Amino acid sequence: MEERRRMVVDLCVCPGCPSWVECGEEGGFCFPTIGRSSCIDEESGCICPSCPVTEKMNLNHDYYCTRGSEEEQSGM
Repeated sequence: MEERRRMVVDLCVCPGCPSWVECGEEGGFCFPTIGRSSCIDEESGCICPSCPVTEKMNLNHDYYCTRGSEEEQSGM
């Protein structure tokens, strides 16, 4: 699980997102053990669909930073 989390963070493009707020977080909000951001609270645009993690992990949602991980948004 830790290896997958590290892969997600390494491939993450969150810091390039219009909604990103710099507060020391790494991103990777789509991953269940990371979940939503503790400091991003405004949706100003989303680049999740273009993130390499989206394709690699077959993700279907967006705005993970404010709406929660793929599992949270899928009701799992």
